[in-house]
Amino acid sequence: MNNVQNYKSLPIVGQGGLVFLYLCDMKKYVDVIVPLPIAGQYTYSLPEGWDEKVKEGCRVVVPFGRKKYYTAIITKVHETPPEEYETKDVAEILDERPVLLARQYAFWKWMADYYLCTLGDVYKAALPSGMKLESETVVVYNPDFEAVEPLTEREQSVMNLLSSETEQCITQLEKSSGIRQILPVIKSLLEKEAVKVKEELKRSYKPRTEARVRLTPGMQDEEKLRGLFDGLARAPKQLAVLMKYIELSGWGTSGTDLKEVTRKSLLEASGASSAILNGLTGKGIFELYYQEVGRLAKGVCNTVSLNPLNPAQQQAYYSVLSLFATKNVCLLHGVTSSGKTEIYIHLIDQVLKSGKQVLYLLPEIALTTQITERLKRVFGNRLGIYHSKFPDAERVEIWQKQLSEQDYDVILGVRSSVFLPFRRLGLVIVDEEHETTYKQQDPAPRYHARSAAIMLASMFGAKTLLGTATPSIETYYNARQGKYGLVELTERYQNIRLPQIELVDIKELARKKRMTAQFSPLLLQKIREALEHKEQVILFQNRRGFAPMIECRTCGWVPRCRNCDVSLTYHKGMNQLTCHYCGYTYQVPKSCPACGGVELVNRGFGTEKIEDDIRTVFPEARVARMDLDTTRTRTAYERIIADFEEGKTDILIGTQMVSKGLDFDRVSVVGILNADSMLNYPDFRSYERAFQLMAQVAGRAGRRNKQGLVVLQTKSPDLPLIHQVMANDYFRMYSEQLEERELFKYPPFYRLVYVYLKHWKEDVLDQAAELMASCLRKGLGERVLGPDKPPVSRIQTLFIKKIVVKIELDASLVKVRAYLQQVQRFLTEDERFRSLLVYYDVDPM
Repeated sequence: MNNVQNYKSLPIVGQGGLVFLYLCDMKKYVDVIVPLPIAGQYTYSLPEGWDEKVKEGCRVVVPFGRKKYYTAIITKVHETPPEEYETKDVAEILDERPVLLARQYAFWKWMADYYLCTLGDVYKAALPSGMKLESETVVVYNPDFEAVEPLTEREQSVMNLLSSETEQCITQLEKSSGIRQILPVIKSLLEKEAVKVKEELKRSYKPRTEARVRLTPGMQDEEKLRGLFDGLARAPKQLAVLMKYIELSGWGTSGTDLKEVTRKSLLEASGASSAILNGLTGKGIFELYYQEVGRLAKGVCNTVSLNPLNPAQQQAYYSVLSLFATKNVCLLHGVTSSGKTEIYIHLIDQVLKSGKQVLYLLPEIALTTQITERLKRVFGNRLGIYHSKFPDAERVEIWQKQLSEQDYDVILGVRSSVFLPFRRLGLVIVDEEHETTYKQQDPAPRYHARSAAIMLASMFGAKTLLGTATPSIETYYNARQGKYGLVELTERYQNIRLPQIELVDIKELARKKRMTAQFSPLLLQKIREALEHKEQVILFQNRRGFAPMIECRTCGWVPRCRNCDVSLTYHKGMNQLTCHYCGYTYQVPKSCPACGGVELVNRGFGTEKIEDDIRTVFPEARVARMDLDTTRTRTAYERIIADFEEGKTDILIGTQMVSKGLDFDRVSVVGILNADSMLNYPDFRSYERAFQLMAQVAGRAGRRNKQGLVVLQTKSPDLPLIHQVMANDYFRMYSEQLEERELFKYPPFYRLVYVYLKHWKEDVLDQAAELMASCLRKGLGERVLGPDKPPVSRIQTLFIKKIVVKIELDASLVKVRAYLQQVQRFLTEDERFRSLLVYYDVDPM
C-alpha cells in the first residue's frame, strides 16, 4: 500500500450484507526523456494534485544527479513505480499542452533505433535550445563569512563583485572580473566558506514583449476625463499625450472595442518625450503593461498567381502525379536549369488545396535566400523558414506556431526541419537530394535527412519527391529497380543549351611555365571577355583558406595541429594557421622551428588565395568570396547572393556552396580550377561526388539568354570521369560505378555501418578495437572489415579506429543492430575500456 496517497471507505449494500469499498488515489508517475546520450528513460513521481496538469508530450523540469536539473519530455503517465530505484519528484511543469506530438515521438523512436543512438540524442538535436532549460552553477555570497587570513587579489576581486550582487553565475563572474581561469578561485573561496554554490535553471528563450499604455481603472470614466482635461491645462504637453491616446485607442467611440496603444507609437504620434509620459504614469492617469509579441513576420503579404508550365514541365508534373497514385517516393531527374522548382511550386499548390502541409528541404542555407523569394511571391505568409542561422528565439516561435491552429502550410528549411511538429503533412520535397550536407556527421543522431524525410512522410501517408540533376547512385538505382517512381526532364527551360566545356591540361601548362597563379591562359582570356561584356564569372575551388599547408623548403617541416592528425591551413586574412577539425590556431612562424630556415612556402591553394590572385590579375573587377569563412551569419549569405544577383559583383569565388542550385542570369563563364582535388580522396564515393560537383557547378553557366562556357582545369585529362562530365553523361558514370560497387560489396547492393572507437590513449584504443572486431566477427563473419585508421586518425586529442560492417540487403538489420549494441555493452563493461567512446555511423556518406 505504499503507493496509496490517501483513501476513504464507503459502505455499500451487497447480497451478503454491508461491504466496505476502499477508493484509493494511486500515486502517479511519469516516464521521461532527458537530453542526454543515455539509453532508456527515467521515471519520476508527480507531487500530489499534479496528475491532472500533465500530459504525454509536455515538458517538465526534473532533478538529475546530485545538483543538476534538465528539461525532460513526458512519454508516459502511469501508476507503476520503478523497482530498481527510489523516484524523485518532478520539479516543475512547463507546458499546458504537448510540444511533442504522437507521430513525432514515433519518428524519434525510429531514428534512435535505425541510427543506433539514444532518444536523448534525438531530443537534443530536435528541439531548439530555447525550449530546453539548462542547469547553471550560481555562486552565492556568504554574509556570515569572516576572513581568518587575507584573501588573494583575485579572491578579493570576486568577493567585491558578489557584495554588490550577491548571486551571480560563474560565466557572469568570469566576464565581470576579467579572470580567465576563475574556477580555482571559486574552489578556494568555497573551501574558505566565503561563498556557496547552487544550481539554478536558466531560461535561454524569452518571449518578446512590447510596452503598451492604457488608462488606469480609476480614470476610465467620462467625467473623470473631463476633469483631467481641465487639470492638465497648465501642462499642455501632458494634455497633448492624453488627447493623442484618446484618438489612437478610439476611446469614447460607441460600439467599438478599445485599440491597444503601444508606448512607442504613442510617443511617436504625440512627439512627446519619455519623461512626459512617465509624468502621466506617476499621476496615476496611465499605466504601462507588457504584451507578448512574436518575432515572426506578420501582416498581409501580396501574392501572385502561378507561372504556367512549359510543355516539358507540364508533362513531368502530370507524370509525378500519376506515379504518386502507386508509389510513395518519386525521383524527378532533370538537367540543370530545367525548371524543377516551378514544378515543385505547382505540386505544393495542389497539395495545399487538399488541406495538407508541405515540407520543402534544401541542402544548404545559402539556397533558402533565393528560393524563399520565389515561394513567398506565390504562398505569402503561408510559408515558414527554418534553419540554424535563425536566432534561437525565432526557431522556438516557429515550433510553437506549428503546434497552434495558425501553423504554416509550407515549411522551407534544411535537414533539421524534419523534426518540426506537423499534423497534416501531405508532401515532402527533397531538392538536390544527392547532396552530402543532408547527412548529419556530429554529434548523434547521425541521420540522413533524405531517408528521415521518406520515413516521416510514410508515417503521415504522405508522398516524397526527390529532385536533382545528378542523383545519388542509391536513389537512381532504387528508381530504376521500380522501388521509386522515375520522371526524367531532359531539356533546359526555354531550350537553353547545356554549357560548352573546354578541357585544359594544367600539368602540361605548368611544365611550360604558362600558368598565371592557378589560372590557365584560356581561363584568363574568357574571364576578360566576360568582364568586357558586363557578364559574370564563377570560380570554383572546393577548399577554403589561403593554402592547405605551409612547408619549410629546407627541411620539409610542416606545422601540424597539436590536437588532431592534420596539417594546419593558412588563412592570410587572419594571418594565422587554423585546424579545420578542432579550431586550434597557431601564429605563422617567421622561421622554421625545426631547422631555423626562413624559406616557408605555401603548398596548394584555397578560395582565399584565389581571391587574392584574381584581384591582382583583374584589379578593376568587383570580387566576392563565398565559403564557410565568409558566411558565418545568416545576413552574410543573403548579402553575398543579393550582390551577385544585382550585378554588384563581377567574379564570385566559392567552395561547393556555389554549386547548389543557385540561379544567376548573367553568369557566362565558370572556372573549375582543380578537378583532381575532388578525385584523389580515399572514399568509394569520390568519383560520384566529383561528377556531381562538376556537373552542378557547370550548370550555373548560361542560365538565360545564351550558352555558357565551363573551363575545366585538370592534371589528368585522360580520366574517363572527366570526359563523362564534359559529355554530361550521368548514365555512363552511374553504370561504371554500379559495376564496381557490386564487385566490392558497396551500396546500393549492401548496407554499411561504420563503427568508430575513440580513446585518448592509443595503446588502449588498439586493444579495444581488436577485441571488438574479433567479437563482431564471431557473430557477423566476413561482413566485418578492420579495425583500421581513418584518413584523419586523431581529432581533438582522441585517437580513432574504424571498423566497417557490410550487410546484405536481405539480412535482418534489426538483428545486426542488436548484436552491435550487445558487443558494445560487453566492451564497455571491461574495466580497461570504461572511458572508451564507441559510436556508429549508419549509411555513412
